[in-house]
Amino acid sequence: MAIAEKTRVVYHFDEIYHGLVYEGKEHSILEFTSSAFVLNGFSKLFAMTGLRLGYLIAPSAFVRALQVLQQNFFICANSVTQLAGVAALKEAENDTRKMKEIYNRRRLYMLQRLNDMGLEVKVPPTGAFYIFVNVKHISTDSYALAFDILEKAHIGVTPGVDFGANGEGYLRFSYANSMENLALGMDRMASYLATVS
Repeated sequence: MAIAEKTRVVYHFDEIYHGLVYEGKEHSILEFTSSAFVLNGFSKLFAMTGLRLGYLIAPSAFVRALQVLQQNFFICANSVTQLAGVAALKEAENDTRKMKEIYNRRRLYMLQRLNDMGLEVKVPPTGAFYIFVNVKHISTDSYALAFDILEKAHIGVTPGVDFGANGEGYLRFSYANSMENLALGMDRMASYLATVS
């Protein structure tokens, strides 16, 4: 990774979706440099959303300063959350594998349905549980479009502009739901698109 070869640079990486990769090999910035702060947690891979259990990997030169900051902001995660984290690390391998298989089936299903509707996915996702869809041929105001879809089709999508100016003209769809709900949502989306095209 060429960017990791730059000297005197410290990187900050959010690797919260590390482990939720469906194609190819997942990577960490730590494979390429030790000059990185890596944020991760248990909410995505182990489906422990809400328990707020996470961790930071940091360059050794920053550890003492981080300890001073940490002790003034919080003590530790509660004991139940810590025990759940230990159980996740020791016993959840089969469950996470099954969860990834289910997410992958949902991902492939939604990609096919969106494609069938004529919605372009420039970069099909290979990890996490979101699909970023080009809708510029429908609207260049993703915020207004997202609300129109919510009001008329009863589907919640995230406007691309929420991710910055380069996200304008896109919508983010999630496949972190049941296949039945995804099918219903895709049916509603197809009906909605028939009214706007």
